[in-house]
Amino acid sequence: MSAHFTRRSLIRGITAATAVASLAGGLAACGGDSDAATTTGSAKSGDVVVGRISNGAATQTAIKVSEVKSISAELPAALRRSGKLEIGVGALPAGFPPLAFVGSDQKTLTGSEPDLGRLVAAVLGLKPEIQNATWENMFVGIDSGKVDVAFSNVTDTEERKKKYEFASYRQDNLAFTVPQKSTWNFDDNYQNLAGKTVSVSAGTNQEKILLEWKKKLESEGKKLTIKYFQDSNSVYLALSSGKIDAYLGPNPGIAYHNKQTANTPKATRTAGTYSGAGASLQGLIAATAKKDSGLAKPLADAINYLIKNGQYAQWLKAYNLANEAVAKSEVNPPGLPLDNS
Repeated sequence: MSAHFTRRSLIRGITAATAVASLAGGLAACGGDSDAATTTGSAKSGDVVVGRISNGAATQTAIKVSEVKSISAELPAALRRSGKLEIGVGALPAGFPPLAFVGSDQKTLTGSEPDLGRLVAAVLGLKPEIQNATWENMFVGIDSGKVDVAFSNVTDTEERKKKYEFASYRQDNLAFTVPQKSTWNFDDNYQNLAGKTVSVSAGTNQEKILLEWKKKLESEGKKLTIKYFQDSNSVYLALSSGKIDAYLGPNPGIAYHNKQTANTPKATRTAGTYSGAGASLQGLIAATAKKDSGLAKPLADAINYLIKNGQYAQWLKAYNLANEAVAKSEVNPPGLPLDNS
């Protein structure tokens, strides 16, 4: 998914009715975060508490993790000496649950992205320092050296590889959401959309994909109706009232909505996912560091340690994102092509 589409579509994909209105005010006033959520409360030494103060966006989980010296030894000497990992997150001004947003204490940056950064920092034996910024300024921070690595839903693209190096950690997926009672499933087959009415946000990567499927179906003499709404409230009202059969949006936002509406009359579920990069490539979200910084390999090794030892699965489960798991973290894997970056 392109940088522009990824960020915009994520924000559009969040359900305004279920997002906590007070979070926006807290984020707007927050230019950085000293990382109050790493080892606080009842957490024991060596624990990272994920999903803390997440206001229902995650299940709070204490995950035991400590330094792996064989991996921390791979870090550049200057970073080891500093004793800290400066982690960039591009969540200003409004955040995007469940990935990154200000928690219910109105000051701590929480969400799956900064929480993974905290877990990786623990493996590297470094103190995580979370720096919250706008999307654009997050990259400025990497470029200037004020930020060591970004954990902020950054899609691996060939265009970005001109300036950055990557360690992948999550699939970049779109998802269909339907009412809980619906029996329809996408099953990775666009032909299952025949006769359906689907909503999508205009000007997004998912709209581009859906329009391509609509064109294919029309060539087969079948119909797909696409409807547009001005905001997420309207989308989910149309879904619950039966005016649309499904909504296609970024998977994390849909996972968040599913969790927020569970056990309510308006409960939804995921009816299938699809790569944000399209049919030819599985899109990947990756930790992002300055090119030739020497960080991509130790970051990937740290993530692979978390995968092998189960902490990675715990992190994904806490945020209801298990359907975006990767089997391994790769250094600079194939990214979104230059003609679609």
